[in-house]
Amino acid sequence: MTLVRPRRVSARIDGRTHGLCATVGDPAGGAEVEPAPVRVVPSTDPARLDDVVAEVELVGPETILAAAVAAQTAARSWAAVPAPVRGSVIGSFGRLVADNADALARLVTREVGKPAAEARGEVQEIIDTCEFFRGEGRRLYGQTVPSEMPDRQLFTFREPLGVMMVITAGNFPVAVPSWYLVPALLAGNTVVWKPAEYAAACAQAMVELLAAAGVPAGAVNLVPADGRATAAGLERALAAGAVDKVGFTGSTEVGRSIGALCGRHLQTPCLELGGKNPMVVTPDADLDAAVSAAVFAGFGTAGQRCTSLGTAIVHESVHDAFVHRFAAAVSAAVIGDPTGDVLYGPLLDARFAAGFERHLTLLRDHHRLSGSTALGRITGTGGPAEPGAAGTKGAAGFGGLPRNGPRRGFVGDPDRGLYYHPLIVDGVRPDDELFREETFGPIVGVATYRDLDEAIELANLPGYGLSSSIYTADAASALRFRRGVRAGMVSVNGSTTGAEAHLPFGGNGRSGNGSRQSGIWMLDQVTRWQSLSWDYSGRLQRAQLDTAVPAADLSFRLSG
Repeated sequence: MTLVRPRRVSARIDGRTHGLCATVGDPAGGAEVEPAPVRVVPSTDPARLDDVVAEVELVGPETILAAAVAAQTAARSWAAVPAPVRGSVIGSFGRLVADNADALARLVTREVGKPAAEARGEVQEIIDTCEFFRGEGRRLYGQTVPSEMPDRQLFTFREPLGVMMVITAGNFPVAVPSWYLVPALLAGNTVVWKPAEYAAACAQAMVELLAAAGVPAGAVNLVPADGRATAAGLERALAAGAVDKVGFTGSTEVGRSIGALCGRHLQTPCLELGGKNPMVVTPDADLDAAVSAAVFAGFGTAGQRCTSLGTAIVHESVHDAFVHRFAAAVSAAVIGDPTGDVLYGPLLDARFAAGFERHLTLLRDHHRLSGSTALGRITGTGGPAEPGAAGTKGAAGFGGLPRNGPRRGFVGDPDRGLYYHPLIVDGVRPDDELFREETFGPIVGVATYRDLDEAIELANLPGYGLSSSIYTADAASALRFRRGVRAGMVSVNGSTTGAEAHLPFGGNGRSGNGSRQSGIWMLDQVTRWQSLSWDYSGRLQRAQLDTAVPAADLSFRLSG
């Protein structure tokens, strides 16, 4: 047996592994950096918990401030690089990602447990994003605007913001960060990136690829940190004027805190938060297609996407047929080792497994359960049923399912990883917590409706507004749903998940503050508009006061 030493992930500031005894200057004259990492934590393969992928040095708030100061120092020179040249650097990054796609996808699978096919698709999303934004380096257009004064020209320009701090989750450890990093760099900004601790090795690989592409030292700085240190470090960096924009992908709760903190410094963050995404199934829907989409949207990535299907809202006339087919499809789905051809693998990390266990306590008397051979963790041997535990007795003693236990057709060794049974919960009601709250795991609710207005009301009720879907053969129903639903993204006869790199991605309400990632819309998050008024008349001309408008006879009327 060959022992492979886990890679070490440390803060990377100004192009170098951070010297933890260093002192980095800031505008006030010096930022003292802690002499040692706060602690070292392992990043483990959630499919094989005994496999340590990386040892991650978590830093404290002063190191985060130091990274922001380094980014601020590098910002002026990077912004001075012509935008088409910055676009060429982004193009090189995309080429390097393509050339290293297999290795990067394997790392994603190993560190966060994403099935191999999904990991490869995530890497492709980086390539697509780079391909799109490479051309935007030649299209950072302003406008020439007519003036109301003679001998005056008006112009508008897009300018970089300065330093952007990017804070990302680990369910999409390389694709979602690229949504921030690529356009921010293309627009001439520099970046401080705080990745999820359990996806730090993926983040390190991304930073290495960016450096190889020609991104200069200091333009991207990596700071592995826990939530508390991140909050304190961000607060200090904002107070020092060293961060000009925050991009955050994560939970609604944390997003609220970041929004409040940025608001105190008169900044508007770019927030991409959680979702409780509805899929409406109408009486004329293709049920087989709807079921296929529900399986992928609800259980792909083990339901750990912000766009995962939360509740299927099914017309009462087709409810029984839909649930029957849905349950059969989920029961037959292959789950297990993510290196194989499976619907999903393990949960991302122990914290998400604990969160999913808490959501199982929300099962109630009126819920009908299906989708698997047991409830809870997938194990290699059978576990005893535990009726009544955590308030779930009413669900027919876990719907007649044992609490924990094996699953038919499982691939691999379930006892080595964080594998959980899929769960369909039929009969959820509007006042159920399972209906209102994001669950972030392999669980999908099913509710019924009588008319489309009721379906739209149910779709909006949880207060999220990220993604939505409707399955229907009727164009009028599709258009009425699009107009009524508050989600930022609507799919007709498609999944709630999946986004193309040139479309705006983002939500409203509990899902975000209206900001959008991807496509040209992201440029509004990473640039500021500047106007220029150039007067060559040789005299002071005052808008509104000195504007010469020919007199009009407004009493004139045509004869007859």
